[in-house]
Parts: sequence; C-alpha cells; structure tokens
Amino acid sequence: MELTIDATGQECPIPVVRAKKALGTIDEGTVEMIVDNETAMHNLENLGRDLKCETTVEDAGDGTFHVLLKKTEASAAAEPAASAGTRVVAFGKAVMGEGNDELGAKLMSAFVFSLTQQDVLPDTLLFFNDGVKLTTEGSPVLEDLQKLADAGVEILSCGTCLAFHDWTDKLAVGGVTNMYVIVQKQLEAGVVVRP
Repeated sequence: MELTIDATGQECPIPVVRAKKALGTIDEGTVEMIVDNETAMHNLENLGRDLKCETTVEDAGDGTFHVLLKKTEASAAAEPAASAGTRVVAFGKAVMGEGNDELGAKLMSAFVFSLTQQDVLPDTLLFFNDGVKLTTEGSPVLEDLQKLADAGVEILSCGTCLAFHDWTDKLAVGGVTNMYVIVQKQLEAGVVVRP
C-alpha cells in the first residue's frame, strides 16, 4: 500500500503526527510525506528511525522534500519500547529560576555540570523555547552537554524553536526534534526535572 500526504505549509509537529497516524493504518507499505521545510524533513527522518522504517528523502528541487517511510514486516513487529521509568530533564529557558538572569545563567551552568557528576545520568535532555540557546554555538554549557551526549544521554532541541531564533545552523550538540516527541518523552518518563 502507498499513501501520499501533502504536508506543505504545516509546521511541526503536524507532519510527524500525520505520518505516524498514516503508518498506524497500514501493515506494510510506504507513506510519502511532502514537506516544505528542513525541520519537518529531519523530524520525519527521526520518526522513521524510531519506528524502524526504511526512510529516504528526495529533494524535489521546488522547495519541497519527499520523505518516504517504508513500513516492512520487520518494522511492523518492532513496537517502540515504552520508556516508563526513564529520567527526562526539560529545559524551557537558558537560565535557572526566576529573577536575576545573570545569577540564573550561573545556576544553569552549575546545574548542567552537576548532571555530569551524577551516578545515574538522565536518559533524555529536552530543550525548547529559549532553552535551545544552551545547545547552540557559544553556549557556556556545551562542553558538559557533549560529555553527557558521549555518555549516551539523548539530547534533543525543538526544531521550531531553533528556526524561530534563526539558530538552526548553530546547533552544536544533540539532534533536532518536534513538540510531539517532547510531549511523548515527558508523558512516558518516570521522572521529569525542570531546572
């Protein structure tokens, strides 16, 4: 079975949600998503990887990308494992706490460093709104975030937030995600920490 969904003009997470729903309606086959921005294209690639679908991207040359998500017998059998009991840290801003931003920046640096020193590391770090500043070039916590990434901690930044600030090309650690995944990771977590 082959399905084609035109998601041009739609911001994430809508293309991801539509693709996931379409894949849920077929046992085997291909869902072709047509999108007109790189954030949606990358988020669909990530969805394909997470769902164990064969994923290819074609640049149509007209400002659109055609993302082909092929669901096979193997990918249909590979249900994503529930991550209940995981530890998620959600960064909605680049400073910690309310009040003085200079102090808040110092506290955030200390917080991220302290994460690297824990006996049990978080599973996922989520960055959204102004929190994405922490994962971009020039961030004072990049070295510590890279240590966490090297230790296997998943680091995800909101693609819409990066694009809003025009920081997409400045992402220096981790990957790009969307609001659907940000919500899903928090709902499935056993613990969510918000500095």
